Amino acid sequence: MANSILQTEKVCFMTGSTDSLHKHHVFGGSNRKWSEKYGLWVYLRADWHNMSDYGVHFDKAFDTELKEFAQTKFEEVHGIREDFMQIFGRNWL
Repeated sequence: MANSILQTEKVCFMTGSTDSLHKHHVFGGSNRKWSEKYGLWVYLRADWHNMSDYGVHFDKAFDTELKEFAQTKFEEVHGIREDFMQIFGRNWL
């Protein structure tokens, strides 16, 4: 498991809380393994993850915002946009 490049502490990415944390892979499905490899995951409190209407799994705008942030960080740390697109199959920026 790679460390997250999106946050450095084990706290909710949105609130800073340490209660009821879930690990959220920003790019899921077939890209989940790449999210893990490249550190594109965050901790979210359960409600911000999948236990409320505003959780990332139900809020498209929030999900897109995280994907854009993750791609920006990937490009800063791992390389150019074409590398990201080759791995994840899409440009979110």
